[in-house]
Amino acid sequence: MKAQRRFAIRQPSFAGFIGVARENITPPAGIYSRNWGAAKHDIADGIHRPLTLTCLTFQSAKTGRPLVLMAADLGWWKNGNDETDFRGEILKALALEPASLMFCLSHTHSGPSICRSEASRPGGHFIEGYWRRVQKLAVRAARRAQAAAVPAILTWRYGRCDLAANRDLPEKEGDGRFICGYNPAQPADDTLLVGRVTNPRGRILATIVNYACHPTTLAWDNHLLSPDYIGAMREVVENETRSPCLFLQGASGELAPAEQYVGDVAVADAHGRRLGHAALATLGGMLPPATRIAFHGVVESGASLAIWKQTPDQISRVFKAEISEVKFALKPSPSIAKLEQAWRKCDDRTLKERLWRQISIRKKVGTGKITLAPLWVWRLGDSFLIGQPNEPYSKFQQELRHCLLSPAVAVMNLVNGSTGYLPTRNMYGKNVYPVWQTPFAKGSLERLTEAAVSMTQRSAKEHRFNPGSSA
Repeated sequence: MKAQRRFAIRQPSFAGFIGVARENITPPAGIYSRNWGAAKHDIADGIHRPLTLTCLTFQSAKTGRPLVLMAADLGWWKNGNDETDFRGEILKALALEPASLMFCLSHTHSGPSICRSEASRPGGHFIEGYWRRVQKLAVRAARRAQAAAVPAILTWRYGRCDLAANRDLPEKEGDGRFICGYNPAQPADDTLLVGRVTNPRGRILATIVNYACHPTTLAWDNHLLSPDYIGAMREVVENETRSPCLFLQGASGELAPAEQYVGDVAVADAHGRRLGHAALATLGGMLPPATRIAFHGVVESGASLAIWKQTPDQISRVFKAEISEVKFALKPSPSIAKLEQAWRKCDDRTLKERLWRQISIRKKVGTGKITLAPLWVWRLGDSFLIGQPNEPYSKFQQELRHCLLSPAVAVMNLVNGSTGYLPTRNMYGKNVYPVWQTPFAKGSLERLTEAAVSMTQRSAKEHRFNPGSSA
């Protein structure tokens, strides 16, 4: 009897005060939005789906300082100063400590530029005003969410979705070039993590979808601003739950849809519906909040039948946020002056774009041999939320789930910045885009993993998780 009870099925949860708010951050259609080297156009012609910013605030008590989680349909920060200034003003306006804010980008490749140094580009005169407007809307969303916060329970459940595929494809046998596209010979992490926020009566207030897959469905032939597959995913989930859905991009360094690089928005919508239905299936498997299934004895029939029933469960209120800095070694690189000279002399539109990005990255990490990469770790009840600004391969999230005692681990790329890829150690030395794009030396992903495991395991020891298996 004791053995069966010990393995009661629990749902990883957090109880506290939770608020939600959303703002529309769709920019003017004429804004500079060239995100692909192969693109022949610089500005968007229209809107596929609205771009949104969704905010969740978490508090241990109604008057306590909040943790603020924001998810925005934006691509990446090309300029490190832009991100620092943007987040700094939000922290100041909300009187937050740096550890208490995670501003997460969906990484859509069909969004507007948020790089103020591109003001001279076609449509670039819109960037500064848009940048400021998103900043103000982020502050407003956080204030609205905190004002609307109510006693609530955040419940998590893992699911599966096979939208993501490995995209490191050897062009030919041997040690030749890798091209960036579907590699059917390699498996992909299909893990989906869904969070559900409910009030004391069980009404859904918000959902969270944490999934690792590059939003690169729409590419150079697409002339519309779009959240890519995330827009249709949200529509599917929100039509069913009647509440906002917040998307968190997972560790997707080598993951993308098999069918991508198209101009047809119907393909992106199909991808989104696929993920949305997987999220709803995961939600459908959740028990009511503050509930677990426990063993209730045996009924003798044709067989001896084990009876499991829903019973009330105690919900954790552990609430903690930390920030740390991880040392990364940098690869050798030409000086910024040499890169800028090469950029000025280059006439090839695609190569010129690559050089521009390389210059931006070197300005972010500096010209030394070492750089510091921030790492955010939040502990909410039976779960960890782990955010960092780079693009690790999925091995990062797989290792964290394997090493941690936590029943739920949400891992997010492109949090509070964006710099470069973090490929696995074995990929270095190969002619593959994430390796030659990144400024970080071999072993950086493994160093980040070690730091994240250390931080989370220390927190797990300080506040042990409730016993029982997770659902």
